[in-house]
Amino acid sequence: MNMSFYSAAVGAYQQQLRMNVQANNIANVNTSGFRAERAAFGELMNRNVAGIDGERLPKGTGTRMIQATVDFSSGGYKETGRDFDYAIDGDGFFALYDPATEEISFTRDGSFYMSQFFIPPAEDAVPEKDGEEPQPTEVWRLSDNQGRCVLNPQGNFIVIDPENRGAPLELGVFDYAIREGLQHADSSRFLATERNGQLYLGTGQVKQGLLEMSNTDMAQEFIKVIESQRAYSYALKMVLTSDEIETTINGLRG
Repeated sequence: MNMSFYSAAVGAYQQQLRMNVQANNIANVNTSGFRAERAAFGELMNRNVAGIDGERLPKGTGTRMIQATVDFSSGGYKETGRDFDYAIDGDGFFALYDPATEEISFTRDGSFYMSQFFIPPAEDAVPEKDGEEPQPTEVWRLSDNQGRCVLNPQGNFIVIDPENRGAPLELGVFDYAIREGLQHADSSRFLATERNGQLYLGTGQVKQGLLEMSNTDMAQEFIKVIESQRAYSYALKMVLTSDEIETTINGLRG
């Protein structure tokens, strides 16, 4: 196959992947605590081909998007005045625990809620009255309103007194020495991997009544969109040119 055709086709597809990254950043410009991603490219494997007099010539096969690295810089803060809105001033993440899957994730989005949970009775629980089955215990916890509970610095659930909702709460701030490799679970949550190392208490300070804004820079994102569009267009032109050359050569053979 003509190598120019292959390299151009691969390049066009990779620019489409890059465009997906920019589109996701732009779509989350108003998502609290969102961290924008940056597409990182790498050269595909090179092969040496024989040139004149046996000279070895390098021959590339295009590039590919290696990963989308996360930009962890702060996006600024906005004041909301809500009791259950929190922001981290400095480094670190809030920790969320999903009781259904036992998954622990991390986020900078501090838009939390007071959610109702029911704790099933213990197997050896004694009925309060004769003939009645033990009933679940109702508790109110700080959560992300999607079934995940916010953890305090000791890794426990944060219980809220419904009669005293304005009481101060102690939210945990956690961090990793190596942030590279944190995987985006959704728009503003991250999952840790082995490469992140040991989890420890972060140095950031929790501020109540504030939310951290998205760090998406719209001007930069639109510049990158234009770059991707032009690179995609040039790659397609290269595909068409390579196809025309092949057609001409095949016509000369007759």
